[in-house]
Amino acid sequence: SSHQALEDIAFLRSIPNIRIIVPSDAPETKDAVLSAYQTSGPFYIRLGRAKVPTIPFKKKFVLGKGYILGEDSLDKEKDVAIIACGVMIYESLQAAKILKEKGITVTVANFHTITPIDEELIVNLAKRHRALLVCEEHQSRGGLYSAVCETLAKFYPKRVESIGIDNRFGQSGSPKELMQEYGLSSEFIATKAEKLLQG
Repeated sequence: SSHQALEDIAFLRSIPNIRIIVPSDAPETKDAVLSAYQTSGPFYIRLGRAKVPTIPFKKKFVLGKGYILGEDSLDKEKDVAIIACGVMIYESLQAAKILKEKGITVTVANFHTITPIDEELIVNLAKRHRALLVCEEHQSRGGLYSAVCETLAKFYPKRVESIGIDNRFGQSGSPKELMQEYGLSSEFIATKAEKLLQG
């Protein structure tokens, strides 16, 4: 468990002018490295050890700008927006399939840049969805969930829940085993989203 980095983003977000990127797959990692090379100042690019498939529907990588995956737009209201980063993008897309089969309308948004966070997209997602769920492979405090909550507190107060590590140290195991152990899999995401919609 000494090699599990579940608190790193929380530590680093307080460093002035740092850019924190959590890519979802290999092509996005390449774009993140290129962006870091072309931009002055400190960067932290967070990579995992799990093999993840290439994510479809991605848009051009722009530092500090999240985006909605697929053909979805913010033209009409939906039930739930899943805000995610890194390996949790794939799990969130799988969860969206489960939820759509149950008649729940879902938007999945990729927030590859944690700092600076895309505040405009967070507010727009909050305005167009009944519920917001943040998914990250990190402690629930100090990472993406905290960045989303801070943004909503400033601009558009709204209830938001998280899928993340709940105040525990990391354990040893395969990536798949650990996703189940910490409740990070697509099934857990779908269940949490349903409960969130039920109030």
